[in-house]
Amino acid sequence: MTSTEKRKFIRQDSIHLLDYLIVHNNGETGSYSMGRTLDISLNGMMMETMYPLPEDISLVITLGIENNLMDIAGHLTHTQKKCGRFISGIEFVKVNKQGRKLLRHYVDIFQARKHELLSRNDFPLKNKKDL
Repeated sequence: MTSTEKRKFIRQDSIHLLDYLIVHNNGETGSYSMGRTLDISLNGMMMETMYPLPEDISLVITLGIENNLMDIAGHLTHTQKKCGRFISGIEFVKVNKQGRKLLRHYVDIFQARKHELLSRNDFPLKNKKDL
């Protein structure tokens, strides 16, 4: 890989980046911003954001999976401030069959990357108690 290489798609090393759109309970859309995945399963995720997420909201999260982008709906279960950032739990609410297949692939890639970073002691959260 050279320093002049231009990539068309999100790198696997950056698989944890995401963007999100806040959707209020009345259906109105709120702010749009970026964050990163700290942990993920087929049912939900922990994500880190620069800004606090309001209570009682839903989110539309866009995950980059190799050359695919996937929108997934979820709702906020909890949030807390940690080291100047905000850590939020998101439970997925609407995932179709194709989305579930892509999500499973994302989870597999994320977990492998997380394991690699943990073995190098280079992951933002070093252990479960940090979540």
